[in-house]
Amino acid sequence: LSQYKYRILVNNHTHRTEEMDLERLLVRRGQPFSLALQCSTPLNPENKLAMVLHLGKEGQVVVKVLETRAVHDKWWFRQQGAQSEVLLTVHSPADAPVGLYSMTVLLLSPDGHILEQTTLETFYLLFNPWCKADSVYLPDEELLEEYILNENGILYQGSWNQISSLPWNFGQFEQDVVDICFEILDNSPSALKNPEMDTANRADPVYVSRTITAMVNANDDRGVVSGRWDGKYDDGVPPTRWTGSVPILRRWSEAGAQRVRYGQCWVFSGVACTILRCLGVPTRPVTNYSSAHDTDGNLCVDYLYDNQLESVSEGRKDMIWNYHCWVESWMDREDLPEGYGGWQALDPTPQERSDGVYCCGPCPVKAVRDGDVGIKYDAPFVFSEVNADLVTWIVYPDGQRSQVSLNQKTVGRNISTKSVYGDYREDITKHYKYPEGSVKEREVFEKAGRRVSQLKAGKGQLELKIKHAQAILGTDFDVIVEVHNVGGEDTVAQLTVTSNAVTYNSLHRGECQRKTASLTVPAQKAHKEVLRLHYDHYGACVSEHNVIRVTALVQPSGQQSAILQEVNISLSMPQLHVKVVGDAVVSRKLIAHISFTNPLPITLRGGVFTAEGAGLTSAREIQAPGDIGPGQEVKVKLSFKPTRAGLRKLLVDFDADRLKDVKGMATVIVRNK
Repeated sequence: LSQYKYRILVNNHTHRTEEMDLERLLVRRGQPFSLALQCSTPLNPENKLAMVLHLGKEGQVVVKVLETRAVHDKWWFRQQGAQSEVLLTVHSPADAPVGLYSMTVLLLSPDGHILEQTTLETFYLLFNPWCKADSVYLPDEELLEEYILNENGILYQGSWNQISSLPWNFGQFEQDVVDICFEILDNSPSALKNPEMDTANRADPVYVSRTITAMVNANDDRGVVSGRWDGKYDDGVPPTRWTGSVPILRRWSEAGAQRVRYGQCWVFSGVACTILRCLGVPTRPVTNYSSAHDTDGNLCVDYLYDNQLESVSEGRKDMIWNYHCWVESWMDREDLPEGYGGWQALDPTPQERSDGVYCCGPCPVKAVRDGDVGIKYDAPFVFSEVNADLVTWIVYPDGQRSQVSLNQKTVGRNISTKSVYGDYREDITKHYKYPEGSVKEREVFEKAGRRVSQLKAGKGQLELKIKHAQAILGTDFDVIVEVHNVGGEDTVAQLTVTSNAVTYNSLHRGECQRKTASLTVPAQKAHKEVLRLHYDHYGACVSEHNVIRVTALVQPSGQQSAILQEVNISLSMPQLHVKVVGDAVVSRKLIAHISFTNPLPITLRGGVFTAEGAGLTSAREIQAPGDIGPGQEVKVKLSFKPTRAGLRKLLVDFDADRLKDVKGMATVIVRNK
């Protein structure tokens, strides 16, 4: 036997891994692959071929592969001789552990002695959603095109009534990403503690995906991304600067499994989506708007204010996030009763511990919809993210508290993912909950133990509304608070309106402006109070998410109870213009022209552009040439050589001292030479 040829191009093409690599063998389980063995002399028919596989970091799991007839649950191969070659077709079971295998072919004498053996060759074995017997089987080619093979996607941000889209470069087939994915699994606590058991468990997508949700955040282990929400990012990369997962994964690996600073929920979900798609598990990013973070599990989020509208919540606060991102992966749940297979919610953002570790899922989306909160993993937490009540209280100086608002319809809205048919939003709320107010919804709440709360006091004479026009970052804009008197008598009341800079997950970064007024609202009439928000005031404290929260409290004199309303105003951001010039051919130089106009009435300093694109270029950074005055345009150029053909996207971010998260994108169709 001399060396054998791996037939890499043929195999990687039929296993749909050719985008990943053309120099190494990457195959999917449950689907045969072939090798050609060179022989210096024809094989003696009395001698037999056998194959030995080693799996695991130390090769601790050994698999003997024999020439037999088809057996479903074992490795086997068949051979065909041809002059000086033997063609071997190797079959793997559809439930084999995924990972890096090394393989030797042995020539055995009739009594089983090794006469010759080939040198070790390695290959990766991945999950196979195209294979009926694999537990991640998804019988829809269009869905697989998106949820396994698409390296570009969209993460949805903003707020429920002003949804914005962030293009994201998953890049699961970029150079070395597959190696880094397995390196992440190898660094998990269970792999370090008991490598043999961990290797065997890698046959199960439930185990693998749960491990990934723990390893993407760096809270308990050698995880990938360190979360931070307080605005202090100088010792790392601000979460808003990333445009894709690949630079994060490479940075983690190159630093020897050192956490990458910093991420927030969309970064965690983008990285998890890259890893799971790369391993062969169909995965999509999901955004839930007005997402509840219920720390005490009572399916109720309580906000406490004093009568000056200062927050007085203490300890670990319940919160409503403007949006929260997680991922869903498609798999069978053989560990659960019938009917819970399909989409599973997995949340890599470190919010609550599960089995002592910051991880969440996989939780069947069906269990969330049906209120089956006893189903593992973490169904009560996901259920409350999309279903909790929001209750606001005013705490008076004497310690008395009064409930001033109850919202049962605000949490869990417009749950979104990118459509498989293009760059637009698909609403998947109906997978998570029954229609608002339906009989089915009530049944689910009872089953899940969510009490159907009523606002303690009846309806008063006053109603409160907050209105605003489209607000653009850098401009002054009006917020109008209307107090309607629907009763028959004139009413005297105290109105307090505050505006605060908040992050997307409700952390306060500072008060912008406040206004108090004593009103007399005539019967059947309305009072309008205008709060003009000046960039001079809000610009200094606005967070990198550019959200202003306006809260209004009206306290009628006498026995009527106070009422509170709140809106989150997302400030519109400028965009970058990105234009790619040249003939888009693999390995031929292209030039991207990137331009940006400063929309703010202040000078921006320390401007930096970052760009990346799967199949186009790895992450690049360009400093802006000097300060950028108000209204000033900046132009920079970036040259790169595409590495792979197909429809490709170049994503660009611009960050400066007082303006973050400005994005732009260009789509390029690259041809082979």
